[in-house]
Order: sequence, then structure tokens, then C-alpha cells
Amino acid sequence: MTAFRFETLATDGAARRGRLHTAHGTAETPAFMPVGTAATVKAMTPDAVRSTGAQIVLGNTYHLMLRPGADRVERLGGLHRFMDWPGPILTDSGGFQIMSLAARRKLTEAGVTFQSHIDGSKHELTPERSMEIQRQLDATITMVLDECTKWPIEEAEAESSMRLSMRWAERSKAAFVERDGYALFGIVQGSTFPDQRLESAAALTAIGFDGYAVGGLAVGEGQTATFNALDVTVPALPGDKPRYLMGVGRPDDIVGAVARGVDMFDCVMPTRSGRTGKAFTRRGEINIRNARHADDPRPLDETCDCPACARFSRAYLHHLFKAEEILGPVLLTWHNLRHYQALMADIRAAIEARTFAAFQAAFAAEQAKGDIEPV
Repeated sequence: MTAFRFETLATDGAARRGRLHTAHGTAETPAFMPVGTAATVKAMTPDAVRSTGAQIVLGNTYHLMLRPGADRVERLGGLHRFMDWPGPILTDSGGFQIMSLAARRKLTEAGVTFQSHIDGSKHELTPERSMEIQRQLDATITMVLDECTKWPIEEAEAESSMRLSMRWAERSKAAFVERDGYALFGIVQGSTFPDQRLESAAALTAIGFDGYAVGGLAVGEGQTATFNALDVTVPALPGDKPRYLMGVGRPDDIVGAVARGVDMFDCVMPTRSGRTGKAFTRRGEINIRNARHADDPRPLDETCDCPACARFSRAYLHHLFKAEEILGPVLLTWHNLRHYQALMADIRAAIEARTFAAFQAAFAAEQAKGDIEPV
């Protein structure tokens, strides 16, 4: 069996080019993980996701425990077989859902009890139960159970929540079943308060994890506050372990976080945007629903090799969305995921060549130009 291992292949400033070795294969870093919340990346087949260059995807404990149920997934051979993704899978433990379910849940030292958003049935999620569910799912990378705090939040409330998450992290570690090639990541909390972030990072490092995530960001605090939190947090994390910024984000968020030493990302933005007619390109965002695209024969992005760009015009994509055809969201989702994976490949190449600062400047300049007007 392969031991779980993070290998650093190159560095350029704080930016790192690495490789994750897992029981389910390798993943090059910096990596973007498409979100497959309910064991599917919305509007995409597994082969389509693979074609974009993705090597690792994300599932969600909260959603999968409710439907179809961890017991059923386990009986059917685990999440890899169930969703036809033999590569690495990371499962979010449900901390973000705990925050979003504030009106439906009760939080205690033991864990959280909540009502299902599907049928109102009552469930309990504790650190121990979260570890068991993620084991049943056969997650390659398991996340500790934490509470993702809302924003804005008072300092005292954030501190109490962070310390609860640290106690849950210790219980998660004790309940996690060690297996070759599998990993457990801790999650740093503390909102935008530097002292809390440092306390959380120190507590997790003392417990000892296979990787470290920065949670509780991208919840409305803005990019400057996110980057400030990373400036404090990332240097406090072990240099020989992968670092994962949860729920981030936009391409410029990713580039800025890589510059601060982050290795892994996930976000629903490329898929959700694709379903609503928004495309990411090297020159910024495009809303394909806008009338300006109705007669435009050009591709979304002439530098992109995805099916939407290689085979179809902006005019056709505009038509699909106006006609509410399913193919529109499929093609734009495909494009966005390919755009993100191409961005990650360019980032990795720049770090290897030690030209990341120049890449970052060129990226920002290109994004600032905005979309080219139709001729």
C-alpha cells in the first residue's frame, strides 16, 4: 500500500509545487478540487470531469449521510465505485452545513443535532460519528468535524467556537481509523482574529494531522481579510504537510492564496456559475445571457481547449441559455472546470520555473482588461 505523503517538488517564494501520494493515486498541487457534494459534480459525467484535468474531487458528509446514506454507499463498495471516481476523494465533514443550518440545529459539546433539510428527520453528528461516516464512504482524505463560524462575528463568540472545534479535532483524531494511503486533516478556525488563528494552528499542530485546512473564510469577509488571515495562519502550519483553503474561490483568490503557500482549493463557483450562464476566461467573467453575445461567432475563450470553446460559438451558447436547453449549463460548467484546471497547471509550471511573481502580475493584468468587445 502507498503511504499518504506530501512531496514538495519546487518552491518560489512562499508558493509551493507539490504532489499528494494517496491510496487512490496521486494529485499534483496546487490543486483545485471540483465539488461533488452529493457524489456527483453537477452537470458533468465522471469522464468529463477527468477530461478537464481534475485529479481529486470533493464530497460532503452531511449530504451523503442523509441521501443515499453512508451504510448504503458502503454496501455498494464505497464512494469511489459508487460515483465512478477511482482517484482521491476528500470529504468535508459537515462543518459548513452546521453553520448554514443555524435555524435547524442545536450545538453542544457533544456535537450537533439537526433536522434534515430533505424531510425534517432528526440526526446527530458528533466528531466520532463524522469519522465513522467518512470511513464508510471510503474518503481518501477525511476532514475533522468543526464549526464554521458565520461572519461577521464577535471576538468572544469566535474564540469559544474555535476552542470547541479544537476539542472536536482532538476527538476526531482519536476516532479516525488509520489506513495506508488515507489521511485526516485538521481545520484552523478563528475567523479574522490573528491571535485566534495562531492558537488554533498551534493546537492542531500539537495534535498532529496529515494535512491542515484553513476554514471559516470565504463567508463574506472579503478578499483582503481572507489574505490577511492567510498571512498569519499559513506560516504557523507545518511546512511538510499539505495546506488546504476551504471553499475558495475565484481565480484571483486562488492565485493570491498560492502566493501565500496554499496547496489545495475547492469551490462551487465554477460549477454554480456555469449553470447560471457565467463563464470564467483569461480576461475575466462573461455572462453569456447578455444580448451582446447573440450574434458573436467567437468562442468564449480562444485559448481554451474545452468542448464549449473548441466546437461552439458564443452565439450558440447564448441561444442555449435563452432557450433553457440543458446543454448550455453542461457546456459552461465544462468550460469553467477546464479553465480552473488550466489555471492550476499554469500555476504549477510557473512555480517550477521560479517565475510565479511574473505569472501573478501577468494574470492580474489580463484579468483587468475585461472581455473583448465583439467586432
